[in-house]
Amino acid sequence: MTDDTAATSAPLDGSVEPPARKLGGVKVVGVLGIIAGILLIVVGIVAWIAVSTQLREENITVSDDAMAFQGAQVAGPFTAYAQAEVIQKHALEMADGKTYAELPMDDPVRATVMDASFLRASLFTSVVSFGVAAFAIGMGILSILFGWALHRLAGAPVVVRRATITP
Repeated sequence: MTDDTAATSAPLDGSVEPPARKLGGVKVVGVLGIIAGILLIVVGIVAWIAVSTQLREENITVSDDAMAFQGAQVAGPFTAYAQAEVIQKHALEMADGKTYAELPMDDPVRATVMDASFLRASLFTSVVSFGVAAFAIGMGILSILFGWALHRLAGAPVVVRRATITP
């Protein structure tokens, strides 16, 4: 090999070369991340709609003395939370500020306070369900972004710059 051939076969400053290793696995992981993200978003939306539909079917209306959403139908996390708070307020008023556990066993109000406690727990369960659905949607969006970034980076060309050595 002559000096001329060695100079022409070596990469030039700023030349583009293929990566030293195959990056097909990284691209596959990127695509899988995108698919998982889409599935998370779909599942999150389906869960949100299912919980919202079930709440609507109960025909619960937020009380007029609620802190917000008075008269609105309970169908989302905020209306469910507002109604749960009103239920607690009413139960505590009925029981002179005592909770179910604090009331004597023979107190006639105890059964009503127990029902109020169960209703609050059910409403709070729906609030948590909405939160989980929103979390799934958010993680789906992040998964798509990370998957897209991995896929794009794996396909990016590698720029090689020659180091200049001063004698």
